[in-house]
Amino acid sequence: MAEENRKRIRQEAATEDFVEKVLQVRRVAKVITGGRRFAFSALVVVGDRAGNVGLAMGKSRDVASAIAKAIKKAKNRMVAIPLYKTTIPYTVEGKHCASKVLIRSASKGTGVIAGGAVRAIMEAAGIQDVLAKSLGSGNQQNVAYAALAALSKLKSAREIAHIRGKSLDEIIGVKSHVAAQ
Repeated sequence: MAEENRKRIRQEAATEDFVEKVLQVRRVAKVITGGRRFAFSALVVVGDRAGNVGLAMGKSRDVASAIAKAIKKAKNRMVAIPLYKTTIPYTVEGKHCASKVLIRSASKGTGVIAGGAVRAIMEAAGIQDVLAKSLGSGNQQNVAYAALAALSKLKSAREIAHIRGKSLDEIIGVKSHVAAQ
């Protein structure tokens, strides 16, 4: 199932326009016998504003090629996120190293209440109403990967129904709600 989603996302990647946001650019140094050799690392988020988002880091001797490498990697590592109208279906928590991110669904009109890297990921994914809180380490790279880990845990109602061996109506509660009236 996950492999099918990856293939579908890659096929869409060739045809669709993407939102690309640079989260971080760092200058790194490698000490060699003649002194220091400088290079750059760039953390980039790429999304189609329709539930697909990717995050990657690229490294190179100059900033432009580091960003280009990161964008290419991020497009190849895109993840499909199930959306419920303009938000996520339910509250989810993700962790990466010492960073933890809690993401909660919000009512229409709330907007994206999140900071830094999490905000960029939500906007790239097309999530318009969400509440997010970053806990633990504030390292931007780890927070971004924790947010992506949280969003990767989300499952659609159809997937949950399939896992539980029930129909979609039983999971959502449509028939029981109608019968109660």
